[in-house]
Amino acid sequence: MTDLSCQIAGVSFKNPIVMASGTFGFGKEYGAIYDINQLGGLSGKGLTLHPKAGNEGVRVAETASGMLNSVGLENPGIHAFLREECPRWEQLDLVRIVNLGGNTIEEYVEGARLIDEDAAWRRREGRTAVDMIELNISCPNVKAGGMAYGIKTEIARQVVREVRAATTLPLIVKLSPNAEDIVGMAVMCQEEQADGVSLINTFSAMKIDISKRRSVFENLYAGLSGPAIKPIALRMVHQVCQAVTLPVMGMGGISSAEDVVEFIMAGAAVVQVGTHNFVHLRAGEQLIAGLTAWMQAEGVQTLDEIRGIL
Repeated sequence: MTDLSCQIAGVSFKNPIVMASGTFGFGKEYGAIYDINQLGGLSGKGLTLHPKAGNEGVRVAETASGMLNSVGLENPGIHAFLREECPRWEQLDLVRIVNLGGNTIEEYVEGARLIDEDAAWRRREGRTAVDMIELNISCPNVKAGGMAYGIKTEIARQVVREVRAATTLPLIVKLSPNAEDIVGMAVMCQEEQADGVSLINTFSAMKIDISKRRSVFENLYAGLSGPAIKPIALRMVHQVCQAVTLPVMGMGGISSAEDVVEFIMAGAAVVQVGTHNFVHLRAGEQLIAGLTAWMQAEGVQTLDEIRGIL
């Protein structure tokens, strides 16, 4: 019998298909289209300690084989999430991941502490709403002129170290492809006792409105995602998997079951699916069915048989 199950940091996923942060909300809207409990997991909309209105102007634009986004982490804030979304998350039968951002280390740490306290309270009540934290270190460091925490390894180290100390939940660090040394960044995460890494986040990119003679986006640059970045993402996942023993969540342009298989063969424990959700609203369901069919056709019983075979 085909077994799609996976595990990261003692957390069991029924299959390797996880919806990526920022592309699936908190699951409610897609849950009205298909049964999202089929999924292995869900990384919710990126959260910050305080609510954020997001960026002004154009937020999304199409490009060849992908899309650009400059949403600006619009979100209701952690307090509202814990109060309004967690009761519904308790009812979900999949791995629930909070994607945590921040503009200062203090914001990261306070956010992690609040999530951890809420998780501990629910456990005492025999309930669970959050299974792990995904730490988004691509946020701008307001004390360092806006440069993202995830660019330089030693700056990122302090965030990872302090958030690790603030929570007992499994901690996955989301790495930026714009890092000076993404392999070194992953090694640092392992040294600082993270439970895993996810990669990659979007690439910094640009689109120009030639009629207006200006960038399409108010912030000039935006994040590139979609099939265009898949070969680069796959290479980075493979490099990181060769360098660390941490489990890896691979992502970047996944749009078919074959793409999922490639990332697993490169060493990923599970994968995250983002832009494809906007192209096919039932993407998760389709990918699970496609992966099952591929394994059956190839006589693969478990994903461990092909994981990291390169």
